[in-house]
Amino acid sequence: MKKFDVSVIGELNVDFIFNDLNSFPSIGKEIISGQMDLTLGSSSAILASNLSSLGGKISFVGKIGTDYFGEFILQSLQHSGVHTQAIIRKNGLKTGATIALNYGDERAMITHTGAMDHLFPEDIDWYSISQSKHLHISSYFIQKGLQKDIVSIFRQAKMMGLSTSFDPQWDPSENWDLDLSKILPFVDIFLPNRIELLKLTDTQSIDEALKCTDSFANTIVVKLGREGSIIHVNGKSNHLPAFLNQQVVDAIGAGDSFNAGYIYRYLQGSNPMECQEFGNIIGAISTTAKGGTGAFSNREKIFQFIKEKYGYVEKQYDQ
Repeated sequence: MKKFDVSVIGELNVDFIFNDLNSFPSIGKEIISGQMDLTLGSSSAILASNLSSLGGKISFVGKIGTDYFGEFILQSLQHSGVHTQAIIRKNGLKTGATIALNYGDERAMITHTGAMDHLFPEDIDWYSISQSKHLHISSYFIQKGLQKDIVSIFRQAKMMGLSTSFDPQWDPSENWDLDLSKILPFVDIFLPNRIELLKLTDTQSIDEALKCTDSFANTIVVKLGREGSIIHVNGKSNHLPAFLNQQVVDAIGAGDSFNAGYIYRYLQGSNPMECQEFGNIIGAISTTAKGGTGAFSNREKIFQFIKEKYGYVEKQYDQ
């Protein structure tokens, strides 16, 4: 019996979220934000927190400073039930932080990576990972300490018998230097959004991108925002429209929440389209509250809401 369902190796930062802007900032000018929130940030942490809130047993491997932001992150993860024993706190490092500016349906972000740059392969607690069923890694491009070893990390996880998932996220340098043909054979579920997939494959359409990865990829799930998602497995694709809310409070973390929903059902042994449907549901729920984790504070309420709004009845989670 495994102690954990999922081990997450990833970046950790807080999010400062500014809403109710009249415009995006311009050089030399000042604007006013009607709302500001400090929340748990980072793709990896949002996924871990929400997956734990859904009922998974999650362990996190990461690095933070010994500052206030680091303490805030630890408390936030622990509050949602994530095991944080494999998170390293190091003096002299600053915990990462992101400023997110939301204007209408558009978003701009500034990130200070801080301790995220200092997570290295030798920091990975492989004993903790060996006690897990599944390994997830997000945000490849801002985890510079792991980049040259990313293939070997996934290969090691597969050799240990874990299933794996990978969400590359945005490349701030926009070089998109990642050879998918080397990494995807060791990734069971690849979870890019549309733009990330096109950039990584240097193609102009999703169909073209999926065709050029068919020879080495396993399951690819493409997140399309308001258009839903596409799942591609064994050469066949399925598009599922999004479950749209009348009013979106905050779209930050919706893709990470989709990942959490998909992996949650995957670990139950559900087929890919069932996983896709639940991912769409959890992604939609994420937009109903501020921050990537704000909508997932109580498991019973989450599944009651899902039942009432989407007609979804939860199956028994296989512990």
